[in-house]
Amino acid sequence: MKLLAPSILAADFSNLRQQIRYTELGGADWIHCDIMDGKFVPNISFGPSIVSAVKRITDLTIDVHLMIENPDSYIEDFINAGADIITVHQEEVVHLDRTLNLIKSLGAKAAVAVNPATPLNSLDEILDDVDMILLMSVNPGFGGQNFIGKSIKKIEQLSKIKKENNNRFLIQVDGGIDKQNISQVSNAGCDVFVAGSAIFKNENITAASVELKKLIT
Repeated sequence: MKLLAPSILAADFSNLRQQIRYTELGGADWIHCDIMDGKFVPNISFGPSIVSAVKRITDLTIDVHLMIENPDSYIEDFINAGADIITVHQEEVVHLDRTLNLIKSLGAKAAVAVNPATPLNSLDEILDDVDMILLMSVNPGFGGQNFIGKSIKKIEQLSKIKKENNNRFLIQVDGGIDKQNISQVSNAGCDVFVAGSAIFKNENITAASVELKKLIT
């Protein structure tokens, strides 16, 4: 099954409840929360209190992407706030196996993200331990960036690795996903599609969600 995960980074926070409701009506599967601290990435977004608010708004899966320094110190806070999935960055976590085990011990699914310039072989030792791998198709920190075209090859490579090793992790792609490229991303092997501006910057959020869902299914 192909899953659509609207990123609320691009949403209007003054009307967040209604905007999330529009994505639900459009067939969204998850809600993606981009957490930025102004250190690991050059931007600041929000913290556990917003995740807690989102949890009260929707029954959809809450997918929390930690683009922060020292994520281990905050994992429990985000899970207590309602995160169903926690994604940490390979580039930031020192003891990745320990961090993944911490996430799972607290009752959430564990995922790892890699930036565009990070090679896939850096994940070789944890492929059997993750529920999802997030491939960044932009350099993280800001919404509305253009999709990096060579990400398609990386998605195809990860999909091939998954099949050859009978891994069960989901492949998620985040960054610049829109109606022009989402079918190509899907064909390359993506399972979970994060879309922010392509949904929330559209005049009709529900229609935009419906269109993207049709293109991946």
